[in-house]
Amino acid sequence: MIIREIKKEDNAKIKEIIQDSLKSLGLAIPGTAYFDPQLNDLHHFYNNLKHARYWVVELEGEVVGGIGIAPFIELDKICELQKLYLNTKAQGLGLGKKLMETALSFASKHYKKCYLETTHELKTACVLYEKYGFKLLDEPLSGSDHSAMNAWYLKDLN
Repeated sequence: MIIREIKKEDNAKIKEIIQDSLKSLGLAIPGTAYFDPQLNDLHHFYNNLKHARYWVVELEGEVVGGIGIAPFIELDKICELQKLYLNTKAQGLGLGKKLMETALSFASKHYKKCYLETTHELKTACVLYEKYGFKLLDEPLSGSDHSAMNAWYLKDLN
């Protein structure tokens, strides 16, 4: 298992993982990451933002998932944890935890809080987020692009 920063050649694979995952959950709908314009070139998107990264995880030489951190409300030093997805063969192996640790370690060096949006239907993900100290909010922070999400979390990083 290797966790590394995304390369340009990883773009198509990680897009496929994200869209396949959302499609399998009935979430290939507007207001989800499925239609994010940056999905075609995550490498470029994250590399052109200050204090942002996207990591992929490789298993036996194959990209099987990823996670990102990007600025959300820079003035308040809030970042967003984005696009944590694993393909089905990589689930249940602890890779989500490793990706979370990588992303949160980076985020804590640049931000005071970390925000994320998800849906209550992703029960396993919600449990993971809560395990890492994310607190459920009553409503999204302003500036959200993902109107189909119904669970919003915030974590203090320091």
